[in-house]
Amino acid sequence: MAFEPVYIIDGARSPFLKARNAPGPFSASDLAVQAGRELLLRQPFKQSEFSEVIIGCAAPSPDETNIGRVIALRLGCGDKVPGWTVMRNCASGMQALDSAVMSIQTGRSDLVLAGGVDALSRAPLLFSDDMVKWLAGWNKARGAGQKLAMLKTLRLKHLAPVIGLLKGLTDPVVGLSMGQTAEILADRFGLDRAALDAYAAQSHQRTLAAQQAGAFDEIVPLTDTKGQLYAADDGVRDDSTPEKLARLKPVFDRPWGNITAGNSSQVTDGAALLILASATTVQRMGLTPIGRIVDAQWSALDPSTMGLGPVFASTPILERHQLALNDLDLWEINEAFAAQVLGCLAAWNDDPWCQQHLGRPALGQLDMARLNVDGGAIAIGHPVGASGARIVLHLLQALRARHLKRGMATICIGGGQGGAMLIETCDEKA
Repeated sequence: MAFEPVYIIDGARSPFLKARNAPGPFSASDLAVQAGRELLLRQPFKQSEFSEVIIGCAAPSPDETNIGRVIALRLGCGDKVPGWTVMRNCASGMQALDSAVMSIQTGRSDLVLAGGVDALSRAPLLFSDDMVKWLAGWNKARGAGQKLAMLKTLRLKHLAPVIGLLKGLTDPVVGLSMGQTAEILADRFGLDRAALDAYAAQSHQRTLAAQQAGAFDEIVPLTDTKGQLYAADDGVRDDSTPEKLARLKPVFDRPWGNITAGNSSQVTDGAALLILASATTVQRMGLTPIGRIVDAQWSALDPSTMGLGPVFASTPILERHQLALNDLDLWEINEAFAAQVLGCLAAWNDDPWCQQHLGRPALGQLDMARLNVDGGAIAIGHPVGASGARIVLHLLQALRARHLKRGMATICIGGGQGGAMLIETCDEKA
């Protein structure tokens, strides 16, 4: 069936708050609910009029397993509005949007709240397998003698925690961390450390300029239980220069690698929500959409080069619409790593690579002035479940602010996938 455009009515997100080696001030649902309340207060319809709520989340806490339902109820949508959760690693928020699009296109839904959230600072610390086995033996032990015998087998190493987030960021099939896959791209396309650090510094510079210009109107400030205000993304740094970034040591391929904490995305807490509607609903409710999702694509590739997912996902959309890279006004490529973004640009401009992997000539060089114009995840942060929704929302905001029309939001996905959405602005009723 033909892709019927789905309208974006409005959107909002929380500030993205950098994880600082301790649980952050907000749970994942707190982030989404505070951002969602203000978003819904702006609407002419009641929360109970949503067909469903769909939330992407890569690392829900045990007490928020189906966080989509938790958020729907906490936002006052009522018992009768279904809420559910999707997970496609880094693109979970974009998957939530696409799930809403498909539901609207098939006629099962007409008005959907969709987006993504993660509170990665609250990712769990786990027991090791050895400690779990010891605890199993302890629970089976009967009487003081057996308990004492078990205590004698307990070793300090059993108590060493396993960091759940690090396990989640390692691909179980190829055995590589996401950072190691970025090292592979840097080596494949000859991306040196200076180029990666220069790109990372640019991300911070563009985000700082955007903050000063008031370019992040989609952010809803948060307040914690102590009354402290969180009004802006707090990971951006004004001292992230290429010279200072060059002092950081490699993390994933010591001592000779190129990927550092400074040219990688930040571990972050955040939420992003959008309201999607059918054309019929826009007309029936008298809504004024701000944009529309024109097309979407998912792709898959070798997990060891997962960072090239945007190339595989975006290219079919360009071909379907007979577009060149620079026919689009703006691009948002999620900045998992500087090497990943620059690797995508290099791949599009590499004719042998394009012939081998895409079955077509090279697409050429993407104009950097069209790419991540207000910075990206290196400066803003990457709450895995939310990022796919954030880049769609901000792409639309950036297009509207510049009186431009059309852009692509695209993201790489751990496990070797890519997602992309073609977006257009619209200020008229459908």
